[in-house]
Amino acid sequence: MTISSQSGASSGTGSAAGSSDAKTLLIVDDDAPFRLRLSQAMEKRGFIVSAFDSVPAAIDFVKRAAPAYAVVDLRLGDGNGLDVVAAIHELRPSTRVVMLTGYGNIATAVAAVKSGAVDYLAKPADADDVERALLAVPGQAPKPPENPMSADRVRWEHIQRVYELCNRNVSETARRLNMHRRTLQRILAKRSPR
Repeated sequence: MTISSQSGASSGTGSAAGSSDAKTLLIVDDDAPFRLRLSQAMEKRGFIVSAFDSVPAAIDFVKRAAPAYAVVDLRLGDGNGLDVVAAIHELRPSTRVVMLTGYGNIATAVAAVKSGAVDYLAKPADADDVERALLAVPGQAPKPPENPMSADRVRWEHIQRVYELCNRNVSETARRLNMHRRTLQRILAKRSPR
């Protein structure tokens, strides 16, 4: 496993660059504990993992050894995970990419799929969900989720989508949603419902 601290990589138990790439997996996430847990869990499932915490380090790695699979966080401290997806698909269009994000909403899911991701999972996604998404048969309908979104979560997602489409303008979003501005501010200040 290759784990990155800031933007350079330090070697762990193995390296994807010199191995057979049947199950090579790139993980790009700036949440160090999550990245480490997911890397270890995916190694136990037979993947050869390389993990990075920054867009430049991930793109540099992809240029040397484009992986067969990738799990990429949408929002990274130094950039956008969609840039990593574009670099991957430029060098290896067959790579199966799953996007992860803690800021899940419909607009970002659409952007992820348009960029070439095969699936989109909201954090905290577990390794079983990630593996299922990576290994899903193309063209086959995925199984229904074990824990679908609640009605409150669907409402929150819709509000977030309109807020993003209004360039994060609270007044404009409130007007379009026919909602009082202060009510919208309270909703936006809260964490997303489960």
